[in-house]
Order: sequence, then structure tokens, then C-alpha cells
Amino acid sequence: MRPALFLCPVLISLLFLLSGLTVINGCNKALCASDVSKCLLQGLCQCRPTEGNCSCCKECMLCLSSLWEECCDCVGMCNPRDYNDSPATSKSTVEELYQPIPSLFRALTEGEESINWRVVSFPVSGELSHHESLVSFLATLDSQSQNISLPSSSSVHDDALCTVVYFDECVSIRQCKMYCEAMGGSKYRWFHNACCECIGPECLDYGSKTVKCSRCV
Repeated sequence: MRPALFLCPVLISLLFLLSGLTVINGCNKALCASDVSKCLLQGLCQCRPTEGNCSCCKECMLCLSSLWEECCDCVGMCNPRDYNDSPATSKSTVEELYQPIPSLFRALTEGEESINWRVVSFPVSGELSHHESLVSFLATLDSQSQNISLPSSSSVHDDALCTVVYFDECVSIRQCKMYCEAMGGSKYRWFHNACCECIGPECLDYGSKTVKCSRCV
């Protein structure tokens, strides 16, 4: 009985903290709730920089890790974002995967689709013609991969297709990279609403900039 009595206040506190995320303007609950609750329960994000107290800033940043930029507003550590001006679906982070397995990616995306993801193919020429200036890059990208020279649309065969995979559910950026590596992808694009796109070997750019995760829109 004692363990149960001990857990009740903890669970109540956790539910209170998570419910508080709904009233913080700009907080991405779908992406941040799990990691934010972990850091709050550990007491690592309790100080308030806006009030001149930044005694826990470093510990909180280390706890949120790669989600710091997306979730710091959920714990009151940075100014809230206004997603009405800049929708999360209009921004994305991309990265090259250093050991792609093209044969594995093709095998997993041919035939019947998985119940967990959606396969989309479109002409490579269209992919290149809509090439964009990407909003952000992971810190792990080195200078060589940041300066990739892309071929022009005229040099691509008309029948060449770029195949990408969208996972149905919202995932963190770390999960997105791990999933895309596991299926042999060449690159990935992680939208800032937590939609994950794995990019196949035939794609010459970073796939599609359109969010198509069925349960993460």
C-alpha cells in the first residue's frame, strides 16, 4: 500500500504539469509532453530566466537535449512562439544519413504498405524544381554535407521517381532519425510539428516539403 500511496501525489503532480502545457501559448504538446514531464519531475526546469533566475538553465537544456529549441517555451524558459505567423508544418530539419542501405529501403517500400507508415512517390524533376532554402540544419551536419551541389532538373530522367515514407504518428527528431536509419533511408526530414519523412536513395534533394503524416498534422 505504501508504494501506491507514494505514487498518487507524483501522478497528480505529473497530470497537473502536463495540463499546464495546454495554457502555454505555442507549446507543442504532441512533441514535448513526454520529455518536458521527465525534466519537470526531476526538478531540472524550475527556475525562471524571465525573472532573472537562470540557476537551472543549463541543466534544463541538457535534459531537453535536441528538443530544447522546440520545447523550451513549454517550461517557461524562453519566449512563447506564435505559430500563427510561422506554422510548424512550414519548417523542417534535415540530415544526411551516413550509411544508407538502398536495397533495404526499396524492399520495405515496395508492395503492400505497413500499417504504421505511408509511401509516396513523385517525379525527381518535380522535387528539384521546388527546391527550397531549408529552414534549419542539425548541428551534426558537417561543412561538406551542407554544401551539396544538386543537379539541375534538366539532367534528370523524366521517369525517375523519388520515394519517401511518412510515419503516421508524431515522433521526436531522435526517433525520426533512428527509424529512417533502420529502414535504410538516405536522408530524413523532420517537420517542426513532429511529422517524420524518410527519404529514399533515388531522391536528389530532401524529398517533399509537404506534411503527409496521417495522424500528425
